Amino acid sequence: MTRLLPLLALLCLAPAHADDVTLKHGGLTLNANLEKTASWPAGPVVLIVHGTLAHNGMELIAGLQPLLAAKGLSSLAINLGLGVDNRRGMYDCATPHRHRHADAVTEIGAWIDWLKQQGTRQIVLLGHSRGGNQAAWFAAERDDPALRAVVLAAPATWTAAEAARGYETRYGKPLAPVLEKAKSLVAAGKGDTFMEQVDFVYCANASVTAAAFVGYYAPDERLDTPTLLPRVNEPVLVVAAGGDELVKDLPARAAPAADGKKVRLVTIDGADHFFRDLYAEDMVEVVATFVAETAR
Repeated sequence: MTRLLPLLALLCLAPAHADDVTLKHGGLTLNANLEKTASWPAGPVVLIVHGTLAHNGMELIAGLQPLLAAKGLSSLAINLGLGVDNRRGMYDCATPHRHRHADAVTEIGAWIDWLKQQGTRQIVLLGHSRGGNQAAWFAAERDDPALRAVVLAAPATWTAAEAARGYETRYGKPLAPVLEKAKSLVAAGKGDTFMEQVDFVYCANASVTAAAFVGYYAPDERLDTPTLLPRVNEPVLVVAAGGDELVKDLPARAAPAADGKKVRLVTIDGADHFFRDLYAEDMVEVVATFVAETAR
């Protein structure tokens, strides 16, 4: 409780220089929360990507932005569109799913372009959970001169066997038949066809396009963050949570790429996947040091 009370006090403080900003991308209005400090707009600016079906007001990100500001770092916490115009809050499972995992990669690019248009010259890309994988995917494939460093907080790992096991554990049915149906529809040029009453990500009995299902479940090594690490040109900080109940294999999987120079791996002992109970403060201490050494 003593660790929690200061965080609650921090979250109750209205940000002094926060702006709600939007841009048009792919026929959607995307929105983000911009927290400005004296470093705005030149930077470094930390572009924050949330996790699966989440949003930029979730507890972790709402806590990160003022903590980063206290370190003199401006930040832009984006809401991924997930196929919904001007989306805010958690994704409603009842909403038909048209979004694909890789959609986030192009949206990250759109927000990086937006930052550069504002005059930002130094960008640090920070992703949490699935957002960590999407951030790594962007950095591995779309090198940008303004991107100076990448921070991956409890980023997703993936193997085909684990994906199948996780699906069957959650929903009590095998993944393969549903995935094969979705892949067949995509191969037939019917990727926009909705499959009804399909279990998808965290949503049971959802309405999901075949292309969306394939985008999240078809084997693709880029879904595995440790596989991407050697492909990123910028300095990378991987922050593992010592008590992570969701990405348990991250420290062991990321260790081979972590040379302490180009890729650094730090484990925050005691933290859960969402860095609750002020472990976000510990993460920001590590991140601020990393940014000072690599992004300026």
